Amino acid sequence: MKLYDGGRAPNPRRMRIFLAEKGIEVPMIPVDMSAMAHKSAEITALNPFQRLPILELDDGTVLTESVAISRYFEELHPEPPLFGTGAVGKAQVEMWNRRVELYLMAAVTAAFRHTHPAMIQWEIPQVPAWGEANRPKAAAFMKIMDDQLATNEFIAGSTYSIADITLLVAIDFLKPARITLPDELVHLRRWHDAVSSRPSAKA
Repeated sequence: MKLYDGGRAPNPRRMRIFLAEKGIEVPMIPVDMSAMAHKSAEITALNPFQRLPILELDDGTVLTESVAISRYFEELHPEPPLFGTGAVGKAQVEMWNRRVELYLMAAVTAAFRHTHPAMIQWEIPQVPAWGEANRPKAAAFMKIMDDQLATNEFIAGSTYSIADITLLVAIDFLKPARITLPDELVHLRRWHDAVSSRPSAKA
């Protein structure tokens, strides 16, 4: 088994945090995305979408998409549960993880990829107006996150989950996307300070 890792990119980082929370060690193959190595023939053969992370199992099976890979490891190592427990708990984690992916991570990523000068060779065509249009979308969703965290320790309830991992990576991605976390979102800031202090956040 080996995991093709993309360094500081958000989705590879999500995978590393998940594995750290589980206490799972997987041999990693670094892929230099800054040198466009994720577009190499080797990576393309494994994942035609040229995205990371990629998990290659010993029998040659290839899994891509960070949540799908995380689900694989959750099945093998159910403790601690990071996809929730019970029918309602699992559904809540799924709900909040998808919300963060669709409404925050996507907006922050669009702002970064369509406005950052370093992305001009990555995002073709780069549409700055679309990037700028996503900044207020990100801000609006962060307010919803703040409201949720006003009455919950973690984003999907009382227990740390993959939804917190996704949200942590999205919030940390605000800086390169040049989006500010509003000062008045005190609950979101409280949560961010707490999850950032977990050892896995440094993975």
